[in-house]
Amino acid sequence: MRNTSSHCPGAARTAFSAFLLLIIVLLTLTLPAVAAEKRPNILLIMSDDMGFSDLGCYGSEIQTPNLDSLTTNGIRFTQFYNMARCCPTRASLLTGLYPHQAGVGHMTHNSGYDGYRGTLNNKSVTIAEVLRAGGYNTYMCGKWHVAQATGMNGDKSNWPVQRGFEKFYGTIAGGGSFYDPTTLCRQNTYITPQNDPEYKTDQFYYTEALSDNAVRFLKQHAEQSTDKPFFMYLAYTAAHWPMHALEKDIAKYHGKFDQGYEPIRKARHERLKQLGLIDPKWNLSDQAGAWDKVEDKKWEARCMEVYAAMVDNMDQGIGRILAELKKDGRLDNTLIFFLQDNGGCAEDMGRTPRGEPKDLKPMGPNQLQPNIWPPMQTRDGRAVRTGPGVMPGPADTYIAYGRGWANVSNTPFREYKHWVHEGGISTPLIVHWPAGIPAKQHGKLQSQPGHLIDIMATCVDVSGVTYPKEFHDQKIKPMEGVTLQPALNGKSLKRKNPIFWEHEGNRAVRDGKWKIVAKSDQAWELYDMEKDRTETCDLAQKNPKKVQELATAWDSWAARADVLPLGGWKEKPKAGKKAKATE
Repeated sequence: MRNTSSHCPGAARTAFSAFLLLIIVLLTLTLPAVAAEKRPNILLIMSDDMGFSDLGCYGSEIQTPNLDSLTTNGIRFTQFYNMARCCPTRASLLTGLYPHQAGVGHMTHNSGYDGYRGTLNNKSVTIAEVLRAGGYNTYMCGKWHVAQATGMNGDKSNWPVQRGFEKFYGTIAGGGSFYDPTTLCRQNTYITPQNDPEYKTDQFYYTEALSDNAVRFLKQHAEQSTDKPFFMYLAYTAAHWPMHALEKDIAKYHGKFDQGYEPIRKARHERLKQLGLIDPKWNLSDQAGAWDKVEDKKWEARCMEVYAAMVDNMDQGIGRILAELKKDGRLDNTLIFFLQDNGGCAEDMGRTPRGEPKDLKPMGPNQLQPNIWPPMQTRDGRAVRTGPGVMPGPADTYIAYGRGWANVSNTPFREYKHWVHEGGISTPLIVHWPAGIPAKQHGKLQSQPGHLIDIMATCVDVSGVTYPKEFHDQKIKPMEGVTLQPALNGKSLKRKNPIFWEHEGNRAVRDGKWKIVAKSDQAWELYDMEKDRTETCDLAQKNPKKVQELATAWDSWAARADVLPLGGWKEKPKAGKKAKATE
């Protein structure tokens, strides 16, 4: 073959120039596409037993500057929902299913029915399992509470490491002391604050430990996995009882709540209206508790001071996490969600005195607390105290903040954790993702109703991974939610079905502006959520057709979503008898 380039240099230069031009064009077209396709990191943060108005950016007097800062370049949802209780919420959040479908329709006991096994089933997958299969590194810090906390050598098949998380630091059970959390684990091994080989601190406090270990995981990821995105699930136990907080944080709130429930609640109500988070035309729900009838006002105010300090400390830790992400340029392309597992808690744990054990001895570094609810002693051998007059905060106390303050937390809504009226199921949702949320949406409020089931769908959408039809040779139930991506772009969500709830016989349906809701064994109530989200004007008798329409939808959902038998959470089938299909 003849070499033409030596005989036709002009033609060769022309061909070479054309080739270079083609390469430049291809690079111009390709590089932005690659950059645009860079998958986001995902950080999912959830707090425990907090109400709708407990963050500064949702009307509170509690100082949460770091969470508040996320709203500047992010979005606040005004109508986002959880499942009214810790275990069902966590099951739904992790799987994108309704909790009964995942096997956790109530708590972590097995009642004998598929919807109430008390542990995640193999017909569901977790966000961690889906994202890990799609190339993400996966980390978890915090409260698991969707499986039984077994002994040292018990079944751990549904613990975090076995459900998709490469690294885990946290607790398997639902609660316990913040100074000595029961069922504290690293990976699959029980540890204590004293014998943990990887985390040492002069004063152990669980909220700080979770924040510190989350930062530690992020550092490790940056050093070891720079080519891969991460998914982190950070499940704080703040501000679940007991009211435990560090004195340095409590001091910031001394005297802040001496005026009692009503003035604090009214001030929050006004701020919520000013922030545009609620309609000024909605009635404020009834006040719970009369301050002038509180016998020990100093003790009652102290309960709320400690509660505020718990929230404050969590926010400080989130600030350290944000600083770590910002330090190496990962913050803008990290999709951050912050939400809560249920409304404020009116439970009265520790608010009455109880007998104290005698002849206690200090615990050894490897000795685990035998009791969760509550532990009987501190690690250094002091009895744990309860009841009025015992000022909460230190390790030797175990006290809840009570119904009056829970009513403040849930401003402006009715009811509490357990119930599916708005006070039990309404959560803030802050979404921060500067690289993925258009600048014109930054700082905006989003009023479309959303639900926990939407988080899985959103993670699948933004990550580009495939949600499996089968996992480990087991058929998997399809996702129930819709992606929140359209809402992040100021567009309408493509939700075809209503949103449903059931917990302890309390049940509800939300479809557009309409909601029916009922307490266990009681009749349906009907509310127009555009005019009356605080549920003060029941329209059931005026609009029985709408009630029937939504009730029929609830019946169909309950039948397909493993909710039945209604009451199955407390029933156990007798030997030789088949479980009933209905109550």
